[in-house]
Amino acid sequence: MKKVALFILSVQLFACSNNKTENVEEKIKAKVENTFEGQNLLIYVGAASKPPTEEIVEQFQQETGVKVDVIFGGSGYVLSQMKLSGKGDIYFPGSSDYMEIAKRENLVYPETEQQVVYLVNAINVQKGNPKNIQSLKDLCKPGIKVAIANPEGVCVGAYAVEILEKNLSENEIKQFKKNLSNYTESCDKTASAIALSTVDAVIGWRVFHYWNPEMIVTIPLKSDEIIRIGYIPIAISTLTQDKELAQYFINYVTGEKGKAIFKKYSYFTTPAEAETYIGTSKPVGGEYEVPNGWTNSKQK
Repeated sequence: MKKVALFILSVQLFACSNNKTENVEEKIKAKVENTFEGQNLLIYVGAASKPPTEEIVEQFQQETGVKVDVIFGGSGYVLSQMKLSGKGDIYFPGSSDYMEIAKRENLVYPETEQQVVYLVNAINVQKGNPKNIQSLKDLCKPGIKVAIANPEGVCVGAYAVEILEKNLSENEIKQFKKNLSNYTESCDKTASAIALSTVDAVIGWRVFHYWNPEMIVTIPLKSDEIIRIGYIPIAISTLTQDKELAQYFINYVTGEKGKAIFKKYSYFTTPAEAETYIGTSKPVGGEYEVPNGWTNSKQK
């Protein structure tokens, strides 16, 4: 009987101990959040993560009382804005390409960089695919209107050019350029070009479908047409006045709550998930220098 009584007592003590630990953790979290309440963050975000980032920011503000100002746009364009303004707490571009530029220009603290989620290129078409576009070469057929993001400042545009240059012949590229209706200014405007039916197809991200499943359909590229897996990085800007708060936001984005929102929009949370979708392994991240002949003005 004594052994039973001791066992019951030990279980009760363990349960109390666990409850106290949980209470302490909750108090610490509340203290941290209250410490930041009423403060501000300014973040520059590549539009490749716009829908989930908007939700994350809204949730973060509600939970912490921090006001978060967000500037969305092409990753290169928002980097220039941050640099010219001389202020900003976080840089959150749509690909590694622009994060590497930010590092070289000492605009972020390299040791704070984290990889948030992963992206794979695809062809995006209108619902119902009225032009029956099934492949990259179909984008070269006469009568097809296509768009890509401006490769000079938007990551998905640079990825599109890389795919075109490495998979199409010189004559096919010339025909593609004849079909090129316009260059868009950001990822969300690239997706909108399909959703609004202003073009027949874009070379975008697979996740565009999940941004607007009622209007956008994704046509996968062949595995050998995909050059690399993209990732969305995040880092603290060297212009920040509150490195602690900036790091707290990054931890929130890369933590369970942030990842759950990205999963809602079907972003890949690991390179392995992206490779499973593609069907083979691919390099992750990296940089690509857009060759001459792809500019902000439509080529003749």
